[in-house]
Amino acid sequence: MPFDIVLVDDHKVVREGIKAILARDPDFRVVGEADEGASALEVCQQVAPTLVLMDINLPGVNGIEATAQLVRSCPEAKVVILSMYDDERSVLSAIRAGARGFVLKQSSFNEVINALRVVARGGTYLSSAISSRLVERLQRGAAEQPDQSPVDGLSPRELQVLRLVAEGKSSKEVATILHLEHSTIRSYRKTMMKKLGVTNLAGLIQVAVAAGITIPRAGGRGE
Repeated sequence: MPFDIVLVDDHKVVREGIKAILARDPDFRVVGEADEGASALEVCQQVAPTLVLMDINLPGVNGIEATAQLVRSCPEAKVVILSMYDDERSVLSAIRAGARGFVLKQSSFNEVINALRVVARGGTYLSSAISSRLVERLQRGAAEQPDQSPVDGLSPRELQVLRLVAEGKSSKEVATILHLEHSTIRSYRKTMMKKLGVTNLAGLIQVAVAAGITIPRAGGRGE
């Protein structure tokens, strides 16, 4: 029996390329695709895959946030992150969200296939370049004490809201994207301001940019 897999990437050409490679391997069968985080959750709930190959940089709900939601709603699905980002914060955030593998987009197709096979069989997988750096941190005794960020105390949902707000979304738009009430988003914003020690939207955006959660955008639109 092949392992059923869902591909999640906002670039169709990337998905088509991976599908073509997987079609040659009898161990895998692509049963669904999505181009953003929210639809990925819907697809996975419909087809119940064994594996999800997930990009990090997705519109709306990003790959790390989608992974955190996916492991709760579809616990049988094992997530492998495929990303162009190899910074330690992205890797650790993905692992904390529940990803079982992390592979770089510059990896060979053989490594991607190997990662999927290892994770499908119950293991975990990190690209060799990433694992080498983490081993170095362990040897330095720093792996358990990564650099602290003001956003480390935020919940996964608060991080979702913070990123969308920092990208210029209004509270109403964030509520629509996350399927929450407008009043709930306003409450999240007030709570985050208190936790982060800021008093306005500009302060939230500055913290988000400094923490690498988002890139600077034109000013947000408030409520």
